[in-house]
Amino acid sequence: MADRPRLRAPDRLRGPRLHRLGADLSRRHPDDRQEAQPRGGLALGEAGLSRAEDPASELRVGLLQFAPRLGDRAANLAAIAAGLADLTADLFVLPELATSGYALPDRRTALALAESPPDSPGLAALQDLAERKRAAIAVGLPLREGERLYNAAALLRPGEAPAFYRKLHLFDREGTLFDPGDRPPAVLTVGPLRVGLMICFDWVFPEVARCLALAGADLIAHPANLVLPGLAQAAMATRAVENGVYAATANRVGEERYADGEPLRFTGASQLLDPRGRPLLVFGVGETRGAVAAIQPAAARDKRLTAHNHLLADRRPALYAGLLASEVQGRAPDA
Repeated sequence: MADRPRLRAPDRLRGPRLHRLGADLSRRHPDDRQEAQPRGGLALGEAGLSRAEDPASELRVGLLQFAPRLGDRAANLAAIAAGLADLTADLFVLPELATSGYALPDRRTALALAESPPDSPGLAALQDLAERKRAAIAVGLPLREGERLYNAAALLRPGEAPAFYRKLHLFDREGTLFDPGDRPPAVLTVGPLRVGLMICFDWVFPEVARCLALAGADLIAHPANLVLPGLAQAAMATRAVENGVYAATANRVGEERYADGEPLRFTGASQLLDPRGRPLLVFGVGETRGAVAAIQPAAARDKRLTAHNHLLADRRPALYAGLLASEVQGRAPDA
């Protein structure tokens, strides 16, 4: 904490306002409208900080890195509560599939472990924890909606209904268990902080982080179960810099095996980065612990790179039409 870099206070964004969340979210999927509505003036955190809508106020963000137990929701909920017990923050970010473990053997097992709101004991326990901690919690979990099953991230906030992001980009065998998300990523509020959610393999696709930045995110909460050492951490530093946002990656540790015996080794190295990609928190590869650092939302609203360059206003979207093409030029026939 003593080495945390000083953050420059922002000026007003040039060009169109990029953080009109109410208007933006009202045009999203109708099922997301209610869950994404912020409540102004909500008192968060136990540190006595003002939670008026003032981006210059300081907030505390915590990460929890641990090894979820495969198929044991009760044990994982207990581990989460124990891991956060001695920490004070306004927002905690936890790993992907933190309540279930990752290498689930089949869809039937995943469905049995999934949360199915509103009648969901796992979500109820996490909501109760958020209320007791007076903090928001971003946590990865399996989410069931009718016959569809998602690898999801929930944002639980005191006094509010849970909000969800459904993973867009499924990694490796995840497609045999989960349906891909079918709704754009949204930005939600935690006091003055505007939080965007993405999950693990979404790091490969810069469009996700850019969409969140354009929707006004100050911080990207990134629950993960990373198995490729170092790649996502490096990429998320780039995502932070190119979008001028904080990036909070909460990875897990430990090992699991698929049903056919193939091993998975999770790589830890969770991190919280500032909008210039500088580390505020860095975890070891095998550490099991939680930690907290202070951030200032205002630092993510200064999108100037130089006196003459603005990270978002300098874009030239009229020339980026190829980003929306479904056909990939030069793709190998068997790819």
